[in-house]
Amino acid sequence: MDRKTVGEQRREFLKTSAVLAGGAILSGVPFAGAHAGVDDTIKVAVIGCGGRGTGAAFDAIASGANLKIVALADAFRDRLDEAYTKLSERHADKLDMPEDHKFVGFDAYKKAIPLADVVILATSPGFRPVHFEEAVKQGKHIFMEKPVAVDVPGVRRVLAAAEEAKRKKLNVVVGLQRRYQASYREAIGRIHDGAIGDIVSGQVYWNSGGVWVRERQPGQTEMEYQMRNWYYFNWLCGDHIVEQHVHQLDVVNWVKGAYPVSFQGTGSRAWRTGKEHGEIYDNHTVELTYADGSVIYSQCRHFEGTANRVDETFQGTKGRVYLSAGNDGVLWDHKGTELFSHPKRGNANPYQHEHVELFEAIGKGEYKFQDAEYGAYSTLTGIIGRLATYSGQVIKWDDALKSDIDLAPERLAWDAPPKVLPNDDGYYPYAIPGQTKVI
Repeated sequence: MDRKTVGEQRREFLKTSAVLAGGAILSGVPFAGAHAGVDDTIKVAVIGCGGRGTGAAFDAIASGANLKIVALADAFRDRLDEAYTKLSERHADKLDMPEDHKFVGFDAYKKAIPLADVVILATSPGFRPVHFEEAVKQGKHIFMEKPVAVDVPGVRRVLAAAEEAKRKKLNVVVGLQRRYQASYREAIGRIHDGAIGDIVSGQVYWNSGGVWVRERQPGQTEMEYQMRNWYYFNWLCGDHIVEQHVHQLDVVNWVKGAYPVSFQGTGSRAWRTGKEHGEIYDNHTVELTYADGSVIYSQCRHFEGTANRVDETFQGTKGRVYLSAGNDGVLWDHKGTELFSHPKRGNANPYQHEHVELFEAIGKGEYKFQDAEYGAYSTLTGIIGRLATYSGQVIKWDDALKSDIDLAPERLAWDAPPKVLPNDDGYYPYAIPGQTKVI
């Protein structure tokens, strides 16, 4: 097996990214300030006004920073209006938004970003690379939701922009909030200090009953329908192994301090098979093999009426660890003696805390956060996992890096056709292992 260090993996990926991204690498002059002007109020623009964008705006406000929400942008006017209503009902004093600071349409982000010091990127994930590029180009600090892309070309764009963000000293926080949760930080810090030895195996899960479905409405174009029902189309969502399970995959990479070298697994549409379920699978099981020979078992599924499980556990040469978003972080040695247990009362809300830390740094004029890189690599981990389950083949990390398969439509307009379209009966094509080619 080719045993590469994390640094070697990173350098090779960036080299490949530079070649394949070509002109996507951004230009600009260094930018180091927190925000301009005599007034020290931090101006915030929200790009994507659904539940996540609105929630992130509330978290930003609750951070205690001296800020104002100055612009909203969304593809749909009704979602923008709903977000504005919710924000104004609870925090009217934190809004500074005349009507001409509300932007609607595919290019709305370009109009909102220039008005802000900090940009919240919370649209469906397929748009994240383009929006991140633009925010970096304009020298803004950024909070962007996970995942940060849905295909390999998108990951390359994010990595290229991340390098430019570093050069400009822009703070970038990604919504992989376990990185901001005290129980994870303290438990994984102890793992990295050798408390349970070398990690040789692990199991990570996101098993739940699934998420919402938005029915097709009369008069909708195919583009509008897919964007409204975005979770079920890969150009927007990436499948739930990318959109949700990225949290656990990020924890694996964090614990290992490395990225997988190969992937193999299986998946299907076993329960969620309707027209309204688009093209994505409802279950994925993947083995992630790392350069040191360790194998991590990854499982995510959306089955109603079955046991739910969302957590991570790892085995080391000297002990084991259990982690979960429910504030658990416990380490044991091989005899079962508890080595560490995080007190649940001492665990701040990580969704809130990532904004607290970001806005505190910006308010002080500090450059502290470079999350885009690990956010991109963990997103890529989910994407390659999808390639493995869709194809039924063993997919090497290095081979996947060469992929030029871009899932986005050729043109973004309400009358433009997405690349995946329903047949005459209204059903969408989906991957079949053993037949579907992914690279």
